Amino acid sequence: MTLRIDAKNMHYTPLNQQIKAAVADGVKEIVLDNVLGQRFIADGLRGDDVRIVINGVPGGDLAMLMNGPTCIVHGNGEHAPGNTMNSGLLVIHGSAGDAVAHGMRGGKVYIRNNIGYRGGIHMKQYDLDARPVLVIGGTAHSFLGEYMAGGLVLVLGIGLEKSMTDRGIGSGIHGGEIIIRGEVEDHLLGVGAKKFEFTEADLERIKPEIEGFCARFGLDPTEFLDTNYTRIAPSSSRPFAGKYVWE
Repeated sequence: MTLRIDAKNMHYTPLNQQIKAAVADGVKEIVLDNVLGQRFIADGLRGDDVRIVINGVPGGDLAMLMNGPTCIVHGNGEHAPGNTMNSGLLVIHGSAGDAVAHGMRGGKVYIRNNIGYRGGIHMKQYDLDARPVLVIGGTAHSFLGEYMAGGLVLVLGIGLEKSMTDRGIGSGIHGGEIIIRGEVEDHLLGVGAKKFEFTEADLERIKPEIEGFCARFGLDPTEFLDTNYTRIAPSSSRPFAGKYVWE
């Protein structure tokens, strides 16, 4: 059963109430047309078999605290899509704003093009079954992966000469990893971030994420299945330990 909602000129509160009521009644697919800035869509929704399709540009905190559903956006995203997401899949067929995947705790977020500042900030991982993944098709602005405590951020740099040119990558990182296609200049790294050799074993680990991302956007994954990546991870578990003075 599919429910179609015309969200034109709707306030976000009744829109989200209607979505949650439909899911509670057993609706498995909801298509939202003419979305323009409505916030909090799919927040807290549960159900591995629930699918939300958004035609337009949703507002901030899309899929926040989402548990299981698939949310597909045919357009751009605003601030903090995937904020504290627990599980599920968020796919954006465009670009997104700042703080993408903020505090994300599980599931996957795929952004076809670019994101803003502080993408992946405070991402964390609880166990092997709760490892958040953020894949960016284009590039990201400064402080990507800031204060990361777990999970994976993958930047493919599609169509770009350099995947990353903004600074502060991994600033304060103390868990997880950031993998960027191509070379990353040393001065772009943030405090506590360190470059490591990218190996064939690393490629095997991220291969499913590359293939999953490409399948969603109709791309050929073979272009990205090589070892031309830079792996960035914590230099220690306490990146700012030297900043404190103890008496």
